[in-house]
Amino acid sequence: MTELLDAVAAQHFPHPPATAAAVDAFELRMGWRLDPDLRAFYTRFDGARLFRGSNAPYSILPLAEVRRARVVMSQADTDAAGPSDWYAVCQLQDSNFALLDVGQQTHGRYPLRDGYREGFPDPYYCPVIAHSFAEFLAGALTSGGKSYWLKALEEQGQ
Repeated sequence: MTELLDAVAAQHFPHPPATAAAVDAFELRMGWRLDPDLRAFYTRFDGARLFRGSNAPYSILPLAEVRRARVVMSQADTDAAGPSDWYAVCQLQDSNFALLDVGQQTHGRYPLRDGYREGFPDPYYCPVIAHSFAEFLAGALTSGGKSYWLKALEEQGQ
C-alpha cells in the first residue's frame, strides 16, 4: 500500500490527510470501521483526484463526502433504492461511482463494485471489480485514466 500511496503523492492530486478525529467521527457516523487499506489512504490523503483534468476519471471522495450508494445514486435511503451496505467512495466519469461493499470482507478488506448508474442497484450490473481498496487503487493508477475493469467484464460476458 505504501508504494501506491507514494505514487498518488508523486503523480496525482491528493488532498491533505484526514485527522484522527475525522476518521473517528466518520466511523462513528457510518457504523463501520475503515479497513487497513482505507485507513492507510485516508490518514495520508483525505481524498484525491487521479489524473489531470477538470473531469478527472477517478476522484476518490473525502471522508465527509462518502455516502450510501443508494442515497447518491437513487436519492433515497430505502431498501428499494439499493443495498444499505454499499457506499460511494470514488466518483468516476459519466456520473458513475466505485462502490465500497461493507457487507462483506475478504482477508479483512472490503471489495469494491462497479457503480454503473444505469444498472444500479442490480448486482449483475454492479459486479465486484476489486477485492480491496489497494487492488482498486493499483488498477486505477495503471489505467491511463480509463475504467480498467471494463475489458475484463466484457470478456466475462457482462
